Amino acid sequence: MSNILDGIVVLDLTRFFSGPQATLLLAGMGAEVIKIDDPRTGDPTAFAPPYAGPQGVSFDRQTDQDMGLAYLKRSRGKKSVTLNLKSGRGVALFLKMVAKADVVIENFSAGVADRLGIGYTRLREANPRLVYCALSGYGATGPDRNLKAYDPMVQAAVGLMSITGQPDSGPVKAGSPISDAIAGVFAANGIVAALLHRERTGTGQAVDVSMVDCLFSLIFDEPLDCYERLGLNARQGSRIMRFSPFNAYRTLDGWVVIGAATQDDWAALVRVMRRNDLLEHPEFGRLAWRLANNAQVDEIVAAWAGQETTASVIEHLTDAKVPCSPVRSIDDVMHWRHLHDRSMIEPVWNPLSGGEVEAAAAGFPLKFSRTPGGYRNPAPLPGQHTAEVLSRLAKVSQEEMSAFQAAGIV
Repeated sequence: MSNILDGIVVLDLTRFFSGPQATLLLAGMGAEVIKIDDPRTGDPTAFAPPYAGPQGVSFDRQTDQDMGLAYLKRSRGKKSVTLNLKSGRGVALFLKMVAKADVVIENFSAGVADRLGIGYTRLREANPRLVYCALSGYGATGPDRNLKAYDPMVQAAVGLMSITGQPDSGPVKAGSPISDAIAGVFAANGIVAALLHRERTGTGQAVDVSMVDCLFSLIFDEPLDCYERLGLNARQGSRIMRFSPFNAYRTLDGWVVIGAATQDDWAALVRVMRRNDLLEHPEFGRLAWRLANNAQVDEIVAAWAGQETTASVIEHLTDAKVPCSPVRSIDDVMHWRHLHDRSMIEPVWNPLSGGEVEAAAAGFPLKFSRTPGGYRNPAPLPGQHTAEVLSRLAKVSQEEMSAFQAAGIV
């Protein structure tokens, strides 16, 4: 076994980010992920801005070899098939593929898969061992299940926007589409868990993943429902309210994040700041007092950091084993040796131009000692594997393939 999921066939009906994120992780673990798109419309990100091609990255398509950058990142390690699931013959071909597949994942709106005739109830008749994952904004049950959702709606719905930003600002979303990414990770985890269950029992099952559920489960470790009783503003900026100090501070040439989660951290920070008078102080020495009077604590730390360069702050605090980090720009991150040493920044390949583009993608984040993961191949050309996959999984002959193409089935 060269990869953990070698031999697992995943039929991927997802679009945009959350679903493709899930199948990207499965592909990185060795699964054969087969993207299935409508032959008339294709993957909506394949030729959508921003584009990447021989002349660089642009919002306008500069050459006929330009492809959507999101597609080039999210489709790595996958195969591409076109199939019209709105036709009876297309559904029949899909059912033949399902019979030989291990996983089907979709992120349609609630009820769409059933209307197409490819919901879990029908697919499990074709393959009782099938793991079926439905990933949607609000889940398959509940009064809001039919609402349409993108990342900002989910961040707003679960309260993340209401707690993000400075106390005197309006609600702000996280800087990246975090609810999509998180839901994709949860979906991949659910699929792997269901495959393990199948290995033990011989039977498949359905996995219902809601973007709302996933994001809420992560943010609600924080006692957000208790903030008012604790006298805290819902928006805490860069603070973590359980520790003090724990914030972002301006330096002479940038910003740093400094955190004292333990009394040892606090004592070490005080010594670095040359404020030993605070060590025996009856109030500053108590975490409860520092939490209630965090503004005073931040004022002391900010005054010290503001007289130092970022490099100096990081050097002194690292030597003292106080948790800290520079606030890196994305350009800084692209040159961060640590990520390069861990193979976390990879070039992006454009199959139309046959070369790398001026953009990078994240490497595979799980590091297995015996079964190293990673994306074996770059993103495919749309429909590149249609003939090969349908021949193998649905026993379609070359003559049938030609007929299906003429009829718009593939």
